[in-house]
Amino acid sequence: MDDEVTAFAPASMGNVAVGYDVLGGALSGLGDRVTVRRLETPTVRVGSITGRVPDLPTTPADNTATVALQSLRDAAGMNGGFEVSIEKGIPLGSGLGGSAASAVGAVVAGAELLSASWSQADLLPHALAGEAVASGDLHPDNVAPCLFGGLVLTREMDPPDVVPIPVPSDIRCVLVHPDRVLPTREARACLPDTIPLSESVRQTAHLGAFVAGCYRDDLALIGRALRDFIVEPHRAALVPGFPDVQDAARAHDALGCSLSGAGPTLFAWCEGPDQAERVRDAMVEAFAQHNVSTEAWISPIPSEGARVAARPPADSQAS
Repeated sequence: MDDEVTAFAPASMGNVAVGYDVLGGALSGLGDRVTVRRLETPTVRVGSITGRVPDLPTTPADNTATVALQSLRDAAGMNGGFEVSIEKGIPLGSGLGGSAASAVGAVVAGAELLSASWSQADLLPHALAGEAVASGDLHPDNVAPCLFGGLVLTREMDPPDVVPIPVPSDIRCVLVHPDRVLPTREARACLPDTIPLSESVRQTAHLGAFVAGCYRDDLALIGRALRDFIVEPHRAALVPGFPDVQDAARAHDALGCSLSGAGPTLFAWCEGPDQAERVRDAMVEAFAQHNVSTEAWISPIPSEGARVAARPPADSQAS
């Protein structure tokens, strides 16, 4: 039986413009590596935090990974505990699902250490419990794609009903991250408590059309539908240069451009790698015109989510 397991949990893009709090997509390359070690003592604790964000909370009640592991431990009824070490590959407060990745990576690695078999649906509530520490509530739009992979829509939370949505093979996602930190709680605080019925109807129509476009491999329909009329108008002012960056993406034929999750990262869906490169360069330049430095990536929407990445060698397990 393993005493230590490392999981890789990918970055993710919440909302995807049209599906606030219900739609999300996994991203390729960028992610967290989370190592969980079995303890004989009945406790859950942080071992180390390294990488891009080394100063995360180490108090177990305040860390998304330890809260998620505590939830998993309680459900499993285990006598011992866990120690978790996190290598952060996702920038803090970036809108790329960093808090979700730590929680998801922890439960994937922790479940691997337990003797029982745990499905992704079994692990979802525990990862959500961890994510709630950062966002203030149970939001699946980053946790679900990080755990399941691909583009997914969470229809219901209790019991979890996560619906995979096919992504046309030509789609590439451009992500441009300005040198800013935008905590999810702050981004949610600027949203209204209610919206007009007409806005809800309009957004629902676009979400339906977007999903239909994905199933039909209809990029033109996706391009007409990939719009956010509810959240984006309230959050755009939190990102310097937002209108110009969005206009630059659309001027270079992006199918759509909006905030990745709570922001400040902006994403754009594009047709193929060549168009994605042109859109990326235009978005980076538009940010630069506002004296904002950026990082940028181009990613497909990978079908694989969080997974076990490493176990200790057999001889070290036996020693």
